[in-house]
Amino acid sequence: MDVDASRWNELLAAQDDDGSLNPFMRHEYLAAMHQSGSAVPETGWTPRFITLWHGQELAGACAVYLKAHSYGEYVFDWAWANAYQQHGLSYYPKALVAAPFTPVPGARLLARTPEERKQLVKSLIAWCEDRKLSSLHLLFAAPQDVAACQEAGMMLRHTVQFHWTNRSTGELPPYRDFEDFLMALTQEKRKKIRQERRKVADAGITFRSLRGRAISSQDWDFFYQCYERTYYEHGNAPYLSRDFFQRMQDTMPENWLLFIAEHAGADGVQPVAASLVAISEARPGSRHKPVAYGRYWGALARVDCLHFEACYYQPLEWCIAQGYNRFEGGAQGEHKMARALLPVKTTSAHWLAHPAFADAVERFLEREGTGIDGYMDDLGGRNPFNSSHRNGHQRPEEGE
Repeated sequence: MDVDASRWNELLAAQDDDGSLNPFMRHEYLAAMHQSGSAVPETGWTPRFITLWHGQELAGACAVYLKAHSYGEYVFDWAWANAYQQHGLSYYPKALVAAPFTPVPGARLLARTPEERKQLVKSLIAWCEDRKLSSLHLLFAAPQDVAACQEAGMMLRHTVQFHWTNRSTGELPPYRDFEDFLMALTQEKRKKIRQERRKVADAGITFRSLRGRAISSQDWDFFYQCYERTYYEHGNAPYLSRDFFQRMQDTMPENWLLFIAEHAGADGVQPVAASLVAISEARPGSRHKPVAYGRYWGALARVDCLHFEACYYQPLEWCIAQGYNRFEGGAQGEHKMARALLPVKTTSAHWLAHPAFADAVERFLEREGTGIDGYMDDLGGRNPFNSSHRNGHQRPEEGE
């Protein structure tokens, strides 16, 4: 990256939403994507940077990628690309403003003021027009980014993720422990979670958690073995290289939490699976609370319900114990609702150069948006919390 790391991170820290706290726009994270060969021209990601300066002060910046495909984005526009191709037009390269392979909402347009944020959007569109690119896409944007894009005439698109939130409002304090959290759920959901956890325990699986510099190189090696194997088992090569995670260990270890599942058998205790969670801390004096982000997992052995335990129950138990406010479960997955991760609407912004295609996409997004609203309403009817919890009064259901 051409921008000095301290200046970039200082600007990131000046953002006034949760995006200022998540690690995925840190200079070190983006640099690791590039230097490890994970997000580079050879893999279809050509990084560029738009910056605004007031003299020697960096007033605005964003990372933009020239994309040769639509992999690793989690906001799907393959149909748009096919429509271009069917009409003899080139959809790629397109411009993408996002953290590569990372569907985590947060600040994308780093700016000191709203006016500078608007100027970044104008500069991005002008940059795309000058290079005759088909389109510009800003993914999983923070609210202030969405507002700036909308004012510039960009179209908005919504998707749904599933996030867990610690109890922090109303008359009730944050959850004391995992059992306290379970008592807020309906009896059916409590029973299901307990059964799933019991299956893992009965299989002889235990977990240990490691944070920051306590994660050794051997632990990172084991995690990558699991991560890589799981990708290949699903018929895909992993997006991220071992070198990327080495750079995470070297440059921002404080942002990672590793759960290792171990099996006690005749040959002793052996590691069999791993789950990697990103973590952020609130800055001193900030009104924000710390957040955890479920990111990667893999397993070397098949154990019933192990995925749920490694990727949801262990992180949630840790978040409750550490006083974390939120756990973001990532893109897609209605099954997360049964584990008390509730639907959250995320937003991306889009600009298409071709007027006729822009009109067609705008009509499509209107229909899709209506469908998303209906989907959110349907999911709302499947709330896993008991009625007393929804009303702000915790009372265990009878028949427990």
